[in-house]
Amino acid sequence: MIRKCPAFPISNGMRIISWNVNGLRSLFNQGYWDWFEQEKPDIFCLQETKVEEGQLSPEVQKPEGYFAYFNSSKERKGYSGVAVYSKKEPKSVSFDVLPEKFNTQGRLIEAAFEDFVLLNVYFPNGGGSPEKLQYKLDFYDAFLEHIKKLRKNGKKVIFCGDVNVAHEEIDIARPKENEGHVGFLPEERAWMDEVLSAGFVDTFRHFHPDTKNAYSYWDTISRARDRNIGWRLDYFIVSQNLLPKIKRSEILSDVYGSDHCPVGLEVSSK
Repeated sequence: MIRKCPAFPISNGMRIISWNVNGLRSLFNQGYWDWFEQEKPDIFCLQETKVEEGQLSPEVQKPEGYFAYFNSSKERKGYSGVAVYSKKEPKSVSFDVLPEKFNTQGRLIEAAFEDFVLLNVYFPNGGGSPEKLQYKLDFYDAFLEHIKKLRKNGKKVIFCGDVNVAHEEIDIARPKENEGHVGFLPEERAWMDEVLSAGFVDTFRHFHPDTKNAYSYWDTISRARDRNIGWRLDYFIVSQNLLPKIKRSEILSDVYGSDHCPVGLEVSSK
């Protein structure tokens, strides 16, 4: 299902779209890349690409009118991975801003632009074992320290991606049933509290504080999307010093192609 009209209408501002595509080659092969070509956002951030740059077709590797950057997992092929496509060339691009043990799975791209620093991140899932959960929590802490340093240095910060946690009960269809499940654990949700307390803003909740049934991920096996039994795992979070420039933050839930849907942010160009 691909919309024939823009899901995030064109305006005078900069449009940034973030999407966990659950396999970039699969997205392309199934025809859903057409949605990106239709939308033409100013910046397109992808997570869980599961691919190395050289494995992509030319139109995905180097779309016309875009600078493209890829970070793939060094640990194993077909796992994790992020990508950033930007109409404007960043001043700098970094892949290894966190401690070494967090830089091997292709989870982060940091792109510095004139008006802000953008971090596209695919946070660890944390499921499967206590060790994986601890790695996730350690990744969370290292990332928060990094963006706090950026903010302390006077930077305006946007970070987006699959954060792999539903923050509040409003962000998950069945909160009581999932209280003990990874993605809604108290320690994960407490980290989100820390982020917001450190001077950052969840932009969707800023504009839609009471909106219910607004999710960005649905389990495929149980066909949860048909019933909208979902989780809000995908975010645009900005530093408070950038908030006056943020005009909209939306969940594009009518766009298909993955078990996640895209989310969009509009930043004023004035």
